Amino acid sequence: MQFIQHIFGDQAQLGLDYIKLLYEKPTQTLPILCLVSKERSTGKSSFIKWLKAIFGMNMTYIKGDSFGSQFNSDWASMLLVAIDEVFFDKKEITERLKYLSTTDKDKVEAKGKDRQEIEFFAKFILCSNNEDNFIQIDEEEIRFWIRKIRTINTEDVFFLKKLNKEIPYFLKYLQMRNYFSQQKTRMWFKPEQIMTASLLKLVNRNKEEILMLELIHECFEKIEEDELRLAPNDIFILLRKQNNRMDISANEIRNILKRWGFTPEDNTKSYCGVELLSHGEFVKVDRRGRFYTIKKIFFYKIFDALMQN
Repeated sequence: MQFIQHIFGDQAQLGLDYIKLLYEKPTQTLPILCLVSKERSTGKSSFIKWLKAIFGMNMTYIKGDSFGSQFNSDWASMLLVAIDEVFFDKKEITERLKYLSTTDKDKVEAKGKDRQEIEFFAKFILCSNNEDNFIQIDEEEIRFWIRKIRTINTEDVFFLKKLNKEIPYFLKYLQMRNYFSQQKTRMWFKPEQIMTASLLKLVNRNKEEILMLELIHECFEKIEEDELRLAPNDIFILLRKQNNRMDISANEIRNILKRWGFTPEDNTKSYCGVELLSHGEFVKVDRRGRFYTIKKIFFYKIFDALMQN
C-alpha cells in the first residue's frame, strides 16, 4: 500500500481501481498510464516488474522504438503492454497509440505471415525519463494519465521480493475491496479524476510550441526572406502582442528553439529583427543581442513534422 501511495500519490484509490479493473474486468478500456521522471531510483521499473509478476504471461514490455514496427505479434494479444524509454516525437505513433487504447479489434502481424484480425484489449503503460516532451498530446486529449514519480529516499534492495511475496494477499484485498470510482466514461474514469499537473504541463508545452511554429510561419509569409534572426525576447514580445494572456518565458522559448536544433550566436551582435505593429504588419527593425538564425528551409522541415495530423 505504501508503494501504491508512492506511485499514485493523492490518486492512490484510483490507482487501486486501475489494478482491480485489470484483474477483474480485463476487457474494460482504460487510460494510457504514463510514469515519468527525470530522476533515478523512482520505482518506475519496480512497478512494471511487480505488475509482470501479478499478470504473468498476460503482460509484456517492449522498447519505445519497437512500438513503431509493423510487426506486433509479440504484444498484440496481451492484457498489459509496458513501453520503456518512450520518446514518441512523431504524430503518427501517438495517433496509433491513441487508436489502440480504445479499439476492440486490431490486425496482428508476424514476419513471414499474413495479417490476422484479433480481439484487442491491451492496456498501455509508458515509462519515460523525458517529463516535458516524451509524447505529443493535444489540448483536449483525455486518454492519458500522467504521473510524475518522485525519488525513493531509502532504497531497499529486497523491496521487489517483498512486493511479490505479498501478491496473493494483495489480490485477495482487491477482490474484497469495493471500487472507489464508478464508470462514467468508456475509459471508466472521468477526465477530471485523472488530471495531473504533469498532463497540464505537457499539454501547455505542446500548445506553446505550436503557437511559436505558427508565429514564425507567419513571419516568413509576411517577410519574404530565406532566414529570420530572432532572439528569445523578440519571440516573447511577438507572442504577447498576439495574445497578451500567453504564459511563456524567454527561457522556455530558448529551450524550445534548442529542442528544434537551433543554436544562438556566441556573442552579442547587431542584427535585423522582427517587430509586430499594432495593425498586424510585421516589419524588420535593428536590434542587438544573442539571436538565433532560423533558416526557412530547415524551419519548414520542423513545421511539417510537428504540425502534421
